[in-house]
Amino acid sequence: MLALISDASDAVPVAPVAASDLAASLARLGERTTRWAEATGFKAEPEQVALVPDESGGLARVLVGWNPDEPLWALAALPNQLPEGYYMLAGAPHDAATPLTLGWALGGYEFARYKARKRGWARLVWPADADRGLVERLAEAIFLARDLINTPTEHLGPAELAAAAAQLADKHRAFYRTIAGEALLAENYPTIHAVGRAAAPGREPRLVDVRWGDPAAPKVTLVGKGVCFDTGGLDLKPASGMRLMKKDMGGAATILGLADAVMTARLPVRLRVLVPAVENAVAGNAIRPLDIVKTRKGLTVEIGNTDAEGRLILCDALAEADSEKPALLIDFATLTGAARTALGPDLPALFANDDTLAENLLRAGRAQSDPMWRLPLWRDYRGMYKSKIADLNNVSESPFAGAIQAALYLEEFVSSTTPWAHIDTFAWNATSRPGRPEGGEALGLRAAYAMIAARFA
Repeated sequence: MLALISDASDAVPVAPVAASDLAASLARLGERTTRWAEATGFKAEPEQVALVPDESGGLARVLVGWNPDEPLWALAALPNQLPEGYYMLAGAPHDAATPLTLGWALGGYEFARYKARKRGWARLVWPADADRGLVERLAEAIFLARDLINTPTEHLGPAELAAAAAQLADKHRAFYRTIAGEALLAENYPTIHAVGRAAAPGREPRLVDVRWGDPAAPKVTLVGKGVCFDTGGLDLKPASGMRLMKKDMGGAATILGLADAVMTARLPVRLRVLVPAVENAVAGNAIRPLDIVKTRKGLTVEIGNTDAEGRLILCDALAEADSEKPALLIDFATLTGAARTALGPDLPALFANDDTLAENLLRAGRAQSDPMWRLPLWRDYRGMYKSKIADLNNVSESPFAGAIQAALYLEEFVSSTTPWAHIDTFAWNATSRPGRPEGGEALGLRAAYAMIAARFA
């Protein structure tokens, strides 16, 4: 839910106060507030909160410390931290109203499918200066992605992930199609089938295809890795590596949320969404190390490791996406541990074959407090994943540059003339922070949305 309301006559003012402007801000708020702030040690440090009482002992106003250069998360703790009731933004700069409100909205997220919430939320009256449409569509897109990632695989296998895409298509009156099971072979998606064929009945692999928008508009294609659970296959993961693998469909969840925002805003694009959805399971018919698979593009791939399955399902989807020569192609994938080793959980690794596209994404990430970090498509490393008996190997024997190797593998399936970005994301908050609870996260979604909206406005 969004912890916001349209109106409340008894709303308590919430005043963001910067440490650099503390004295002047308190002076504007009056002597009583100044004395209370001094008595309680309020220094306007970011996220520091002071509840200022009125003469009857009620709540007169809330002071919250913030950094004006980083407004998004300034109020994000308050929906869960303040007493239940109604609040209104007071004294914030006009251009900060939208990010402050979005942060409040994101602070009102909780995954409550299996455990009921014990208390209500503090709710904010919509500020007049906030872009309500933008806040609503971004918050709802992020909530969708978080909910999908947080849902255990028992209740979110390939069929359920496809159903979520179908529901999204129905919401926006978009075209929807899915190719499942043996039909993947008939329609030439062999690597998607190979990875997912060992899953139990009812959890067969599939390719989800959603299309929306004016056919004459620039084509934007989004591809998301949808591995609903990754055991590692026959190259089985240890328990510690398998524990969070319900989130291995985080790339698919992120692009479904992004697609929701694009369609809700009715951006002038021809949108296509491709989600290869599989469960990388262990069974007698599972793909084996050193098997050879022929991809949709026609390249043959030797399976050096069955736990490098994400790039296998993505390569078929990327080949299909590239065949239409879109104006923009972006994929999101929880692809490599190497990216996390290099950049940690908060920074997705960005790879792009187009410098302008890369810089636009990085700039949007900085502006939206949704950063990512560019790593190179260092083509001298292409030889690392060579095979003696196939065109490619899906892994390398080298321990170096794992995220770069994976990105280079994907690049083999995208034309150099197609502007393409690959975002290797963790899709998870390892710890809880205001507005970012531990669990599934749509890292890069806001940056990608802002870039697309600006590019095709």
